[in-house]
Amino acid sequence: MSRALKSLAIFFAFVAVYTLSRHVIDNSSTTTTSTTTTSVATSTSTTTAAPAGTTCAAADFSGVYNEGEGAAGTIYASVTLTKTTPGTCTLKGWPLMTLQDRLGSVLPSTLVDVPTGASGFQFLTAKANAAPTVLTLGQNQSTTYSLAYSDVQSGATACDDAVTLNVQFVAGAAAIDVTPPYAVQPCDNGRIWVSPFY
Repeated sequence: MSRALKSLAIFFAFVAVYTLSRHVIDNSSTTTTSTTTTSVATSTSTTTAAPAGTTCAAADFSGVYNEGEGAAGTIYASVTLTKTTPGTCTLKGWPLMTLQDRLGSVLPSTLVDVPTGASGFQFLTAKANAAPTVLTLGQNQSTTYSLAYSDVQSGATACDDAVTLNVQFVAGAAAIDVTPPYAVQPCDNGRIWVSPFY
C-alpha cells in the first residue's frame, strides 16, 4: 500500500473514532437528528458521560415532565430526572430524546442543542443556557433539562402528537420513559431545542 493511501486510511480512521467519541467526550454542542425508519431512531450526537466515576444509567432514574409556558408560538417545558437507587453517578452533556405516539411508534424529530453559536436560541431559565457541567447525583437527587418547540403549524404539514418522551444519557443505552400530562406537539419537522442537564 502506498504511503498516500496509508495516510488517507489513517485520516479516515481518526475521523471515525472522533465522531464516535462525541458520545463520550463533550467538546462542543451539536445538533442531534432523530428520524423514523420502521420505528428505529438514529441519532447523530450529544449526551456525554462525565470524565470520572460511574456513568448514570436510565434504570436508576424516574422522570417527570414539567409543564411550562408558551410565548409567541414557542412552548417551554422541562424534564426532571430523579435518581431512585443508592450510590452516586455522574453525567455531563445534553439528553438524547426520542418521541413516541400513542401506538409506540417513534416520531421524526430534530434536537437542537443549546447553547450553540449557530442557533442563537435562549431558554427562559438562565441555567438552561449555560454550558454543560459535570453533575454527580446521589439517591433522591435530581437533574433537569429544558426543552422548547414551536406549536405553530406551517402550511398543510401536521404537527405530531407525542405522548411519551424516551430520554437517554448515552446513545445506545436504556431510556427513561417520561409521560407528559398533555401531548407534546413539535412542529417544524419535530424540531426541539434542548438544554444540557443542570
